[in-house]
Amino acid sequence: MNRPSSGRKTPEVYLVPARRHRVEDVIRGSRFITTLGRAPDPESARAFVHGVEDEFVDATHNCWAYVAGPPGSTARVGMSDAGEPHGTAGRPMLEMLLHSAVGEVAAVVTRYYGGTKLGRGGLGRAYSGGVKLALESLPTQRRILRRRVRIEVAYAAVDRLHQYLDEVEAVREDEDYGARVQIVAGVPESRLAELERMVAEVTSGAGSVSVLD
Repeated sequence: MNRPSSGRKTPEVYLVPARRHRVEDVIRGSRFITTLGRAPDPESARAFVHGVEDEFVDATHNCWAYVAGPPGSTARVGMSDAGEPHGTAGRPMLEMLLHSAVGEVAAVVTRYYGGTKLGRGGLGRAYSGGVKLALESLPTQRRILRRRVRIEVAYAAVDRLHQYLDEVEAVREDEDYGARVQIVAGVPESRLAELERMVAEVTSGAGSVSVLD
């Protein structure tokens, strides 16, 4: 399933999974294995889900949900009950992800049936609880939204420019040292105007900043 954007402003910095993470719980004989991973886009989310499904091909269910965007964003989400009663797995998992402080995250809860039925309420609590348990111990890292820019300056301004880019946590992708220096870098969006002012100042207006995407 896909939903329209919620219209929320995208935060420039937010938390994402640092690596794949897994926890396990047993509820009334059923074994629940929750696996979380990074999902920057729906394609990578689906690939993550398929990978876990392939790992647990003998499981009773592999239910999943993902938020392939900033925390709380419903622009790119998905979910599946994977054979469980409608609304008892994917939806509770997705709601737990949406109300967390983590973005770009996919979750698969693998169930091995233990012989005792949990009922609709019990299933919802089991699947959402698995995601909650995994989120509580999930290793995370910061995700900074950046814009790719090309900066052109004279050689005399390179050291100051390097220092500035390091200060704002920009990511340098390419540097070309010809008649003038050209640097392609990913710069935090909120610092673009500041970067333009800095380049103009240290080059007396001779430098340039061009946004590539």
